[in-house]
Amino acid sequence: MLRGFYTAASGMMAQQRRVEMLTNNIANANTPGYKADQAALRAFPELLLSRLDETTVPTKEAPRSFPFSAAVGSINTGVYTQELIPNFRQGDIKETGRPTDIALINGTLPDATGTLFFVVQNENGDIRYTRNGNFTMNPQGFLTTSDGWYVLDENGRRIELPSEDFTVNADGTIIANNNRIARINIAFAANPNMLVKEGNGLFRSNTGVLPSALNNLNITYTLKQGFVERSNVDLNRAMTEMLSAYRAFEANQKIVQAYDKSMDKAVNEVGRLK
Repeated sequence: MLRGFYTAASGMMAQQRRVEMLTNNIANANTPGYKADQAALRAFPELLLSRLDETTVPTKEAPRSFPFSAAVGSINTGVYTQELIPNFRQGDIKETGRPTDIALINGTLPDATGTLFFVVQNENGDIRYTRNGNFTMNPQGFLTTSDGWYVLDENGRRIELPSEDFTVNADGTIIANNNRIARINIAFAANPNMLVKEGNGLFRSNTGVLPSALNNLNITYTLKQGFVERSNVDLNRAMTEMLSAYRAFEANQKIVQAYDKSMDKAVNEVGRLK
């Protein structure tokens, strides 16, 4: 009976984490460049059950013999949330009119599962990747994210702008006062699921620096100034999945309550000595 407790409780925990994931997706539905998470649920390893007695039900004519063992079959021991996997599908493009907003639009990629990222850097020199093109110009004149991460150019340097009066071409080249300032670096991830999601739209690579897409003839993309890529969260689907997760949580909860009543009866009534 305790096994049933554990199985139902594991289902409740998995659905609770799924609800938390969906809540976070819905909360970031208006965050530029946000990539919705998807939960991967997995069952615990199955156990093989065996009977310790004979393979047939004993009768008066065929009494129980000792001992025999027979396999009953496998039993599942519960479920858990193995990991949260971001969905890197391209989000819709929204016009903002701000010169520092830049949308990255995927074109031709050598791998259908791959995607492109802006390359950013913090004060300590740490490299991260983002799809959030909601940039700004800091007081020192550098192009940064809203959290202060510096946007890098093709040579890995921070992009310094003379003013907000500049133009970004489709290939990422920045022109100001009729002069070429820099070209925005774009990184390519053949398998973006290997990246670690850190929050605030940032991703970290644990396998080294991602290769640049600038000189790769098999990759095409477009940068659009005055636009941002919206979140790829599907609100209708997220709300439907949240209701489904709530129902699954409640079903497991009722199972736990039923087991609790059964054990209470076993302890206080069945096992009572008269």
